[in-house]
Amino acid sequence: MEKAFTLIPVSDDSKSDCASYFLKGEASFWWGSTHALEGEGPFYYARFTELFLGFPDCLQSQLEVEFLKIKQGEKSLAEYEAKFTELARLAPGYVNTEIQKARRFQQGLNPEVRSGVVALQLKMYTSVVQAALVIESVQKLASKERSDKKRKFDSGADKADREESS
Repeated sequence: MEKAFTLIPVSDDSKSDCASYFLKGEASFWWGSTHALEGEGPFYYARFTELFLGFPDCLQSQLEVEFLKIKQGEKSLAEYEAKFTELARLAPGYVNTEIQKARRFQQGLNPEVRSGVVALQLKMYTSVVQAALVIESVQKLASKERSDKKRKFDSGADKADREESS
């Protein structure tokens, strides 16, 4: 936020409102309850940063656990990557290096994508994400082709059955 405030002139009275607007998920919920506890009246940015940087340990721990348990599951790879990146920022101790980040990301991938990515032995996070995207798209294409062939075969078999019964 500090960078944004150097580019965009925002009064001290409005900085905390502006910064809080960009909070998401648990952080937004935390801010809503914290702001209510602080009471009415002017809320200066200095107090906002003081409170925000004192992010509750229990909430930090909860987000770290969520990060350690994150799996792709039903999410698309793009959705998984976005959530992984969001949580990784809140749990930097688990991904201090590119190799750690790449490995942790791989661990959460769906097995069919993970096996292809792991086989490549990539070390850089961006390379792992790109490889996973390619593998996922190839698998989706292959699945669609199998589905199309099955549908074509099934419709051909139905036609033959109808001709025999006539």
